[in-house]
Amino acid sequence: MIRHIVLFRFEAESSPAARAALITAFRALPALIAEVRAFEEGPNLSPEGLGQGFDHAFVMRFADAPARDAYLAHPAHQAFVAQTRGVVAQALVFDLAAGSAA
Repeated sequence: MIRHIVLFRFEAESSPAARAALITAFRALPALIAEVRAFEEGPNLSPEGLGQGFDHAFVMRFADAPARDAYLAHPAHQAFVAQTRGVVAQALVFDLAAGSAA
């Protein structure tokens, strides 16, 4: 199982409506892309002050790396990525094998 973590730092100039529309579009991806096994999202709630300006997180799970790769290449995902321009200042993406232990 692959866990795909995406963090967004929104453009300061982006409107709350543009941010909400983008989050709604991200939420729609699991219904459009069969390889997505699970999806969670939400704003940064940490009181530690270490978020480095990242505002929102998205976590998706895939059965394996080929399923994740199919998601990345899927036209719906590519269209979503194009929507982030002008709304997202920076994205951080991190994948790990779910259940990994040190």
